Amino acid sequence: MNRVLKMKRCRICARDFTPISSMSKVCSVPCSLEWARKLSEKKCLQESREGRKAVREARSRVKTRSDHLREAQAAFNAWVRARDEGLPCISCGRHHEGRWHAGHYRSVGSAPELRFEPLNVHLQCAPCNLYLSGNLTAYRINLIEKIGLEKVQWLETAHAPLKLTIEQIEQMKKFYRAEVRRIKKEM
Repeated sequence: MNRVLKMKRCRICARDFTPISSMSKVCSVPCSLEWARKLSEKKCLQESREGRKAVREARSRVKTRSDHLREAQAAFNAWVRARDEGLPCISCGRHHEGRWHAGHYRSVGSAPELRFEPLNVHLQCAPCNLYLSGNLTAYRINLIEKIGLEKVQWLETAHAPLKLTIEQIEQMKKFYRAEVRRIKKEM
């Protein structure tokens, strides 16, 4: 019953060798030590990945609705900036090399139901959004040119409150992140 084992290739040095047993993977003691080190590194990496995944899941479970809303708003704003890239500021009409914001015509504080309405949010330069409080007079004039008076009047009317569940917010966040990736890929 002494069967002759066929030659194997060492996993470390890639030399052919005659294995001692059918489970042998390396040809010598130095290669065996190197193989053990690689296995322990691989195991350590896998454990750290699993640990990070567990931490990510734990953080997700303790997130509040406002945390999810903040993340969804950031994803939506990134989508608006990607959608309107190359267009001038909706308020002042200039192109510049500075920072761009997703400026809301009706602010989130005054109309939270319109925070995720694409007609309400457009590319706006940081000076207009931050220092001129949105530069709303010029914003309205340019918004009428862009989307029409009827839609601007619709934005200015009262709307039903937006009651989103956490699941809906997460879906919205995934959707807008995917849209940003798609837009950037097309460019």
